[in-house]
Amino acid sequence: MRVAPEVGGPGTPGLLDGRHRLTTVGLLLLVTLVAFESMAVATAMPTAVTELDGLAWFGWPFTAFLVAQVVGMVVGGDVGDRRGARAGLLAGVAVFAVGLLACGLAADMALFVAGRAVQGFGGGLISVALYVAIGQAYDASLRPRLFGATAAAWVLPALVGPLVAGALTTSVGWRWVFLGLLPLVLVGLCLVLPALRDLTVPADPPPARVARRWWALLAGLGVGALQYAGQRLDLLGAVLAVVGLTALAAGLRPLLPRGTVRARRGLPTVVAARGLLAGSFFGMDALLPLTLSAVHGYSPTAAGIPLTAGAVGWAAASQVQGRYAGASRVQLLRLGFVLLAVGLAGTAVTAVPGVGGWPAYLTWALAGLGMGLGMPSVGVLLLAQSPEHRRGADSAALNIADVTASALCIGLTGVLVAAATAGLLPMRGVLVVVAAVYAALAVAGAVVAGRAAAPVAAAAPAGATTLAGP
Repeated sequence: MRVAPEVGGPGTPGLLDGRHRLTTVGLLLLVTLVAFESMAVATAMPTAVTELDGLAWFGWPFTAFLVAQVVGMVVGGDVGDRRGARAGLLAGVAVFAVGLLACGLAADMALFVAGRAVQGFGGGLISVALYVAIGQAYDASLRPRLFGATAAAWVLPALVGPLVAGALTTSVGWRWVFLGLLPLVLVGLCLVLPALRDLTVPADPPPARVARRWWALLAGLGVGALQYAGQRLDLLGAVLAVVGLTALAAGLRPLLPRGTVRARRGLPTVVAARGLLAGSFFGMDALLPLTLSAVHGYSPTAAGIPLTAGAVGWAAASQVQGRYAGASRVQLLRLGFVLLAVGLAGTAVTAVPGVGGWPAYLTWALAGLGMGLGMPSVGVLLLAQSPEHRRGADSAALNIADVTASALCIGLTGVLVAAATAGLLPMRGVLVVVAAVYAALAVAGAVVAGRAAAPVAAAAPAGATTLAGP
């Protein structure tokens, strides 16, 4: 693959020039905030669910967050196309903070899961608003560098997030992992306000798409029903599985580009690739700290280090791809899938008796490298193929694929953990099964990655594709 490094000069626009400085700083602050939450909460989660007597429901706090994100993303896409990025960013940060407070004060597992759902809705608003803001405020030549910068904003949280979370969990309790983020939320909101003033409001907004929110809720309920069905070994579980699959398929049909399931060339494959990347990576990411703690006896701090290694690898690869404007996004996407598949398969080595958990520190860094090449490439491809008047809806579709696939895969992980808790499967076996399934998904992504390029003969941008069904 031959690529040309991005060149610049005194007159070349940059991420921190006078036009973009405030917006860039504001967006990176929000990304840093979400990164701290993700890295710290994942590390503290095993202790939290154990103290709340909810180990058998280990997957639900993750799934509740992701399912609520689906609704938040649809609402955020509608708000972005009609009112611009400002409204979504402000509302998202406020709701996210309320969710942190609810989790930190939760007295039982039900309240904890509800708090995670509130966080998820706020996170959905933020994630779509970020894409709308990037598409609105930055030229195509700057977008790879900005996606690289957003990944770099994960480095500090990745380095200190698990360590701080582990220390807080051990010394003063897991609740402060949530409550301690609230001051950061307030500071980030204050600092991002000047940047929001530079983002314009659409002059001719499309009509509201209220029905899409109900379809999003239906899809989210389908995910929840599937996970609950997986925890039952009776007739009711089988019925719930059928109902869940039906609800999920019906809910996603109006929300994703036509042809997503078949990986049709152009935007549908871009959206499908995002789902395959996120599902395979985060399905294992949710399991690693618990496995290292339960199988190898690692402390909360030591069990969170692979998450740090993965995030550092992600950030490093994102920086590399951002330096080359001439790079083929399709080739980078395919290479990302290959690295992710190798990292997932290699992580299964930690299940071998006598080996220990240390290989996960290396293999998960490799998986992070794959994500660092693949995820920015998906974002660049989406913005290149989506017209401005549909950018909110298309960004929502991209993030919905991410969240739905993550929820399903993390839900599968939770089901297997519940089986291990009931004595039906050893934890080492859970790790092997999870690694095999998600590595296969990554291989499938590498196979279809070539279809992510825009159709050559298309008369209009692929983003204009109607969202009638997968």
